[in-house]
This record gives sequence, structure tokens and C-alpha cells, in this order.
Amino acid sequence: MTDLTEETAADAPQARPTVSVVGPGDGETIVLGTTHMRVLEDGSHTGHRLAIAESVLAPHTQGPPQHRHAQHDEGFYILSGTVRFTVGDEHHDATTGTLVMVPPGTPHTFANRTDRPAVMLSTFTPDLYVQYFRDLQDVLADGRPLTPQANADAMSRYATEPATDLA
Repeated sequence: MTDLTEETAADAPQARPTVSVVGPGDGETIVLGTTHMRVLEDGSHTGHRLAIAESVLAPHTQGPPQHRHAQHDEGFYILSGTVRFTVGDEHHDATTGTLVMVPPGTPHTFANRTDRPAVMLSTFTPDLYVQYFRDLQDVLADGRPLTPQANADAMSRYATEPATDLA
């Protein structure tokens, strides 16, 4: 009988990481009312360290209730238009080329208050929050309204909570 030593384990062939290429019409589409999201990376190619999504916010689109993530950073890069970020009681109008990084524990939300669509690229590190968007889409697909309670229930499954102290 042969024992697997550290040396032979180190010599064992390692699986090569695969490159993920998502073309312009590719990716998973999630529709949440007037927001259309295209998941470019759901974490399955990054060891769940990173997820990336492109979102198109229609004019006058309200975002989610102000909330806090306990376990992940969220980044937003504005590709076109203007997105209003509310962080606590501060407002920031992010225009094309602006990056907004939200660390864990920071209350935030966003909205498109303009008459033009806005497009942003979002990152989630780790990928924890992508499933939240899928869950919201399932609520709508089942014919249920996206009530504040339905939203809070979905958030709670992904280490996120509404910032009710700021409501």
C-alpha cells in the first residue's frame, strides 16, 4: 500500500483555470421591473470571489430600499447616464466614468432620477449577492409583488438587511 505524501500530492496534476468570455449578447438576463440586469460573471469562474453584472436602469427607476451588506463589497461603475447614490443621508450623483465602492456595513441605495436610461457595471465580492437578484425575479415571475417585506426576506438570505434606521 502506498501513502500519498505531501511531495506526491504537490506533483499531482492541477486543474487549469478556464478563461470565461462573455460576448455582447451573452450572459444571464434578470428583469426586475424597469431594471434589466445581465450577469456577466456569477462567481462560477472566479471561485466565488467575484461576480459582475451590467444593469440598465430605465428613466425614473427607484432602486432597492437603503440596505447594508454584512459580508460583501459592492462596486458600481457608471457606463452611461447619471445614477443617484444615497449613502446614509448623503446623496451623490454619479455620472459616466464614476466608480462608487460600498464596503460592508455601509447603508446605501441608488436610483435613476433622470429622463434618460443609465447603465452601470456592478461588482460583488464575494459573489454572494447574485442569487438575491434571481430570487427577486422569481417573486415577480410567481405573480407576487415586490413588497418591502419580500425584498427584506430575500436580502436576509444573503447577509443583507434594510437600513430601517434611515427610512
